This record gives sequence, C-alpha cells and structure tokens, in this order.
Amino acid sequence: MKTIIVYFFKALKLLISKILYFIDQFLSFFVFYTNGVEIISFNNKGWPRVNVALGGYCKIGSNFRSNNRIMSNPIGRFNKCSIVVGPRGKLFIGNNVGMSSSAVVCQNSIKIGNNVNIGGNVVIYDTDFHSLNSPDRLDIELDLKNTNTKPVIIGNNVFIGAHSTILKGVIIGDNAIVGACSVVTKSIPPNEIWAGNPAKKIR
Repeated sequence: MKTIIVYFFKALKLLISKILYFIDQFLSFFVFYTNGVEIISFNNKGWPRVNVALGGYCKIGSNFRSNNRIMSNPIGRFNKCSIVVGPRGKLFIGNNVGMSSSAVVCQNSIKIGNNVNIGGNVVIYDTDFHSLNSPDRLDIELDLKNTNTKPVIIGNNVFIGAHSTILKGVIIGDNAIVGACSVVTKSIPPNEIWAGNPAKKIR
C-alpha cells in the first residue's frame, strides 16, 4: 500500500512539473518581450524578474537557463533571478548560460560569454549604486550623477561559485573559476582559480 501511495505522488509531482514548465516558459516570454529583451531561446524554471529601462539594451543568446523557484534551486537563500538594466546600460549574455537565484545589475556595460555557469545567489554589479561623496548622497540627482560605474566582462567557460559577488571594473578570463562566497574586486586572468574575500589566486 505504501509503495502505491509513493508512486501515485511521484506521478502527480511529474504531472505538476510538466504543467508548470509550460506556464514558466509562457510567463518568461512575456517578461522578456515586454522589457524589449532580444533573446534566442531559453528554458526557465519559474520566471526571472526583468527590468530594462527606456534607453537600456539587453541581448541574450541561445539556451539561456535560469532557476527561479525553490524546487529548482534548493541550496538556500532562495530568490528569483533578477536582471536590471539602467537607461545607459548595455547587457550582453552569450549562449548556453545558466544562473540560479542570481542578480545582474547593469548601469554601464556587462558582457557575459558563452558556456558560463553562474551559481546560486551570485550578484554581478557594474556600479557602486551610490556616490562615494557623502554630500552627494543627500541629493538624489547628484547621487545618481556621481555614482561610479565600470564595465564588467566575463569570458567563455567561466564558473562562478554560489554566493559570490562580482564588482565593477572586473574582467574574468576564459575558463576561470571563482570559488563560492568570493568577493571579486580585481580582474582574474584566464585559466585560474580565485577565491576569498577579497578574492585571490588559489592556483
């Protein structure tokens, strides 16, 4: 009897997952389309938050994958993926890129290459978000005007471990690996492993 019940609920779970798949793809298409995102193909679990401001630009290649639901990303600190592009931002994501509960905030320029794995809760920022001059932060317009931004470039075949932070001005070379929970403030050459806070070369 117990075996029958187990099989029943497994079959029910499979049916629900297939129904959710079609809902996820439809809502993902709606989110991308209404934000003017140029995207070739995707396979999302759940649907990401996307906000491309007027004047901003976002292009995503083929086979983009994102995990946005706790069932598809059970590693903790759950959140939907978030893609934010400001009025002057240019975001390019290559082919075969996957992310889980990650956030990409582009106010200047972010380029992500092909075959990149972006781990759970990774954040990629090309901006300080606020001016480093304290009087500026008392005025919204001055704060925005004097906020520092620098392009971020992530090469091909890069793996960024869970809970890592990639900050403005960073270039990560092809085939590099960023260890989990790292804070990357300096550029990483190709074919190297970096980890820590701040991230340093491991080997």
